Amino acid sequence: MVVELFTSQGCSSCPPADAYVGQLSRQSDVIALAFHVDYWDDLGWRDRFALPQSAERQNVYARNLHRSSVYTPQLVVDGQVDSLRDPQAVARALSEHRDGVPVTVTVRAAQVRVELGAHPGAPNSDVVLVTYLRHAVSAIGRGENAGRNLEEFNIVRGIRTLGTWKGEVRGFDVPVSALPPDATDAAVLVQPHRQAPIIGAAAHALRSSGVTVRAAQP
Repeated sequence: MVVELFTSQGCSSCPPADAYVGQLSRQSDVIALAFHVDYWDDLGWRDRFALPQSAERQNVYARNLHRSSVYTPQLVVDGQVDSLRDPQAVARALSEHRDGVPVTVTVRAAQVRVELGAHPGAPNSDVVLVTYLRHAVSAIGRGENAGRNLEEFNIVRGIRTLGTWKGEVRGFDVPVSALPPDATDAAVLVQPHRQAPIIGAAAHALRSSGVTVRAAQP
């Protein structure tokens, strides 16, 4: 299962949601990602982790989920459920977990290898690489959270589409050196075009070798 949090250091309602991502990140069947948006940056505090791509991603979800506006904090589960108004949505999604498309991520010789197995009939999908920083503490000097030290988890540092998957066996290779230097982990999301519900995902630490250490499918 993939849980995406849209958050900001400038939002006083966000720290509890950030802590929730920290809790979810300890579950082996959940990939939790915190996307820091930049539209709070002109309201008193510039979030050092904010990315324009995070706000763009949230805007697409707003259209897909028929939301009239974007807001923080917002949790999106598997690209299809906005769970903020229903705290039990994540628990229900876990209980309804089912296998998704076969995807694995490995890191060897400073190379990220993404492999997708055959899945006849799968919709044409974007293969999205999301790199993230596992943990950080930020001292906030201004804005709604002024004077606080915010503990943050699985902070997205980069988003890039590797290519299109059409249900065939396919692989992608990305040098670790081409990824953001502060990223500690990488997740791959298999998502039909226009950010439709996620159909497969996996994650791996960037600075270790071996088999996939966390994986989840919707």
